[in-house]
Amino acid sequence: MDNNTLILGYLLIGAGFLLLAADLFLMSGVLAVFSLGAIVVGVILTFLSGGTTIGIITSVAVFFALPLTIRLLLTLWPRTPMGRHFFLSEQSEDATLAAVPINRELEHLKGRVGRALSALRPAGMVDFGGKRIDSITEGMMVEADQMVRCIDVRAGKVVVRPIEKTDLGDLETAIFT
Repeated sequence: MDNNTLILGYLLIGAGFLLLAADLFLMSGVLAVFSLGAIVVGVILTFLSGGTTIGIITSVAVFFALPLTIRLLLTLWPRTPMGRHFFLSEQSEDATLAAVPINRELEHLKGRVGRALSALRPAGMVDFGGKRIDSITEGMMVEADQMVRCIDVRAGKVVVRPIEKTDLGDLETAIFT
């Protein structure tokens, strides 16, 4: 039983595991090959210097430790700077299309009534309180000067639906007199 060769075998196995971890950060692939080579040579050295019993015990230990180590490293990898580039992360609330400043301005139009400045076939201009807004319908045609209501804002577009013009004759005379 040669203790120096046995120690060298265990050092090679340990170096193999460290090279495997280093390959995770450097992403070379060459280190993974050296890692597996060092582990195999280390196990062979334990068989040669420690005998069959120590070699088998070492082989079984490596057989269980290697997959556990790989699993642990793959669990930790997404948290590394290199791993963050490979995996999708959750987007913040500010990254959504609805949070774009122009879309936030348009959100207040929901439910408001406007007047079609041009024929909406199905897109065109609508006047909402003196503000000209590019709008679309749900596929129907709307003639110019027809009243419309904003029902939604999708992808920066104001979606409108035509409404019937109500008779405000009595109400208008009561308010404006």
